Amino acid sequence: MKLTNKSIYILVTVLISSLLMSFIDGVIQPTYFYKSLFKICLFMIVPFIYFIIYKDEFSKFKQLFIPKKKTLVLSIGLGIAVYIVIIVAYMLFKNFIDFSAIQKSLTSNVGVNADNFLFIAIYISFMNSLLEEFFFRGYAFILLKQKTNTTLAYIFSAGLFAFYHVGMTTGWFNGFIYVLAMLGLFIGGCIFNYLNDTFDTIYPSWLVHMFANFAINTIGCILFGII
Repeated sequence: MKLTNKSIYILVTVLISSLLMSFIDGVIQPTYFYKSLFKICLFMIVPFIYFIIYKDEFSKFKQLFIPKKKTLVLSIGLGIAVYIVIIVAYMLFKNFIDFSAIQKSLTSNVGVNADNFLFIAIYISFMNSLLEEFFFRGYAFILLKQKTNTTLAYIFSAGLFAFYHVGMTTGWFNGFIYVLAMLGLFIGGCIFNYLNDTFDTIYPSWLVHMFANFAINTIGCILFGII
């Protein structure tokens, strides 16, 4: 496999952006507003620079956002299943994991509290999920796959998707649970890649990702006493 300038650009920018975002989350720990601005710069503007440099690739960018009706029912069905699995897992393991520590970490590190959680939850569910899917599945998978090969794109995209969460989840779980969580994110990234590989658009993974965030935010509402 010979790497081209385009594939090297994608590999390097995805790696640097993921490392920087994890560092910002885990070390700098800005408020959620500034954290979101950093993420927009790294996950949206950086890929757009690629399309500005390589104007012949812009048609592939547009292809990522073409919805296909046949994917809608399948994606929503998978999304509902994921929502149920996450909620059931929470109910089963809530007595074995100190979820209150996660709540305290969110409040002390990024300023998330009961007053602003609903607004942040809406942003996470719809906008943040789209931003991550565009970056990790559209840019770092579909586009990279076209420049290299499917195996590399799967491992690279899913691996950095998991690693990117390291900074924001530091201190949430003990060692074993933490490893399981990262493994789950990697597997989840591979499943998202498979959906997009099948339909060649980011909408399937975005819808499933959205429902996963709905479940996580439901748990957040429980932790913050909103429901």
